[in-house]
Amino acid sequence: MTPPVTILQRRADLVDPHDCTDAADDLSILSAICETLVRRGDAGFVPGLAESWSVEPDARGWRFRLRDGATFHDASRCDADAAAQSLRRMAREDKGYTLGAPAVWRQYLGDAEIAGEGLDLRIDLAEPMADLLDVLVQGFIASPDSLRRMDAGDVAAIAGTGPYRVDAVSEGSVRLRPLAGGARPSLVFQAMPDAEARLAALHDGRADVATNLPFAGDLGPGTTRVETLNPVAIIFLMNAARGPLRDPRLRRALSLALDRDALVRDVMDGGATPLHGFVSPVHFGAGRDPAPARDLEAARALLAEAGHPGALTLTVSCPTRLPDEAVRLTAALGTQLSAIGVALDVTYHEDREAYAHQVRRKEIGDLAVFDSSPLSTYRVLVEKLDARVQGSWWEGYHNPEVEDLIDRGRRTTDEAARDAIYAQAYGVLQHDPAWLTLYNPVRVTGLRGDHPGFTLPKDAVLDVTRLAQVLRG
Repeated sequence: MTPPVTILQRRADLVDPHDCTDAADDLSILSAICETLVRRGDAGFVPGLAESWSVEPDARGWRFRLRDGATFHDASRCDADAAAQSLRRMAREDKGYTLGAPAVWRQYLGDAEIAGEGLDLRIDLAEPMADLLDVLVQGFIASPDSLRRMDAGDVAAIAGTGPYRVDAVSEGSVRLRPLAGGARPSLVFQAMPDAEARLAALHDGRADVATNLPFAGDLGPGTTRVETLNPVAIIFLMNAARGPLRDPRLRRALSLALDRDALVRDVMDGGATPLHGFVSPVHFGAGRDPAPARDLEAARALLAEAGHPGALTLTVSCPTRLPDEAVRLTAALGTQLSAIGVALDVTYHEDREAYAHQVRRKEIGDLAVFDSSPLSTYRVLVEKLDARVQGSWWEGYHNPEVEDLIDRGRRTTDEAARDAIYAQAYGVLQHDPAWLTLYNPVRVTGLRGDHPGFTLPKDAVLDVTRLAQVLRG
């Protein structure tokens, strides 16, 4: 019998497929079990369960043709009606929960008409949304019977159409087995929270794969090191709802005082790339211009113009993890801002989930350490920056030009034109920043053996189908 592939992650839990998550540890497991209508490719979306799709010029009417012959793990047929049931569950008010934010998907699909007949699925939106695929890429399709069982509390009952099915689930461990007749080995996802311990386990042969390894760690002989830009943005939210940072001159002054290269060097040991805008370079519509260069003289002038010519103290909310370097990062930021006469008064938060709820309720200081995780420019704009939506992570920022560009983007079905619209928003936000944008971490994955050319996709989520072929093929 072929031994299983052991994959070490910080977390290894089987989560509800319709609770919104951008956590790579969760998505690596879910995507092995379930398919979505579409998947992200290196240059746009590619077929998943849907072999083709179209959108009406009004960006509201979407049509999908499903792949014929797809079967759920419980032997039931995957047709358009079954897919519609999963998407309607995804849009429920009690689903779509992510850390600190309830019903993420409902704001996009809650008022939509979703129905299927045969292999033809239709989604008719109440409002234009040219970026609907950004939502559906996380719309995992599971069998109707397993949906009912999951609603009764049995998440392990999930039955998708992916290459693996659930074999066993325990605390910190998920075992998946391949479908009958497949040549792939079983997979064991095992939680090991400490990165150094994961590295040691890879060294001594207790693991075939280890994710999120220390950037400065030596993987040693007999292993393959894979470095992937993590599209998650590490940022400081700026409180534009109340306090001194309501003044855009002060927000720009702080941005001009940043030395992102120094933060990457001193806080991340080089394991990150400077973030020049509100989304990463791999996001759709990301601009290509670097962030405005560090200019302490201009920053001091803006502070004086805003009525703070001498010293200014800003309050900071800082979690002790997620990002795990938050405490070091805040200290490094304090050192940089002291060059323009800005001091930081920091409050630390041990409970990360409680902290996320505080941020959602806008109970933060002038600055708050956070991250921005969706690999969707549209979602970031709507959920975090649109003052008319006032989403969970919106902190009072308002820019009419950005909001006009959001509206133009949601109506523009031509991808090249929409890309240009979001690039314009990227530039506006560089000069009127809502956040202090710092860096994108580099994710290090280790594989046992020599596997030249192996890469992770741009979402930095482990593709277990390809991984299994590399390790055992």
